[in-house]
Amino acid sequence: MNQTCIVTGAGSGVGRAVVLKLAERGWPVALVGRRAENLRETARLAGEGTSRVRAYACDVGDAAAVMTTCRQIEQDLGPVGVLVNSAGTNVPRRALAELSLEDYHRMIATNLHGAFYFVQAVLPGMRERGEGTIVNIVSDAGKLASPKAGPGYVMSKFGLAGLTQSINAEERARGIRACAIFPGDIDTPLLEKRPQPPDAAARQRMMRAEDVAECVLFCLQLPPRVIVEEMLVRPR
Repeated sequence: MNQTCIVTGAGSGVGRAVVLKLAERGWPVALVGRRAENLRETARLAGEGTSRVRAYACDVGDAAAVMTTCRQIEQDLGPVGVLVNSAGTNVPRRALAELSLEDYHRMIATNLHGAFYFVQAVLPGMRERGEGTIVNIVSDAGKLASPKAGPGYVMSKFGLAGLTQSINAEERARGIRACAIFPGDIDTPLLEKRPQPPDAAARQRMMRAEDVAECVLFCLQLPPRVIVEEMLVRPR
C-alpha cells in the first residue's frame, strides 16, 4: 500500500511534476507551498476532489508553521512515510558582489532550513514505524559551485546534500533512507530568476521537470533494503 507523501514546492516545477507522478499511481499526496493558488492548480491537475490529494499553504521557512502543517497532514491523510523536499528559490542579483543579506537569508531559509524543518517533523513517526524515505531535490550546484548558480544557492544546496548524508549516517539503522538528487539544468519557472533567462533554444536542450520526477519515483519504488544515496542527472 502506498504511503502518505509530502511534497514541498508543489506549486510548480519539479514539485508539481512529482505530485502528478505520484497521484496517477494512487499515492496519498500532501501538496505544500507558499502560494495557495499554485497549489490549487497542481491539485486540479492531479485530480482535485479526491481525498488522496490535498493542498496545504505553508511557508517552509517557518518552523512552527511546518510543524503545524505536518500534524494536520497526518490527521487528514495518515502517517507520513515519504517526504520529497523540492522547495527552492534563487534571485537575479546572485553574484557575491551584489547578493543582499535579505536575499541570502531567504534562499537559505527556503532551500535548506525548510528541508530541515520538514525532516525534523516527520522523523519521529518514521522512527516509531521503522521505515521512511526522504528525497531531497538538490542541484548539480550542490556538487560544484558556478557563477550561474550564485553563492547563496550553492551554499544552500551543499548544505542540503550534507543533510541527506547525515540522515543516512544516523537513521539507516532505524529503517529510514534518504536520497539526494542532483539535477542539471531543468526547464522550470525558476529559470526566470536568472540574471539573463535562457532563450527557447537553450530550454529545449534542458531536462524537463517530469524527468526528475521519474528519478524520484525510481528511488521510492526500490525495495526498502536499497538506498540510492545520490543521483546525479544532467541533460544529454
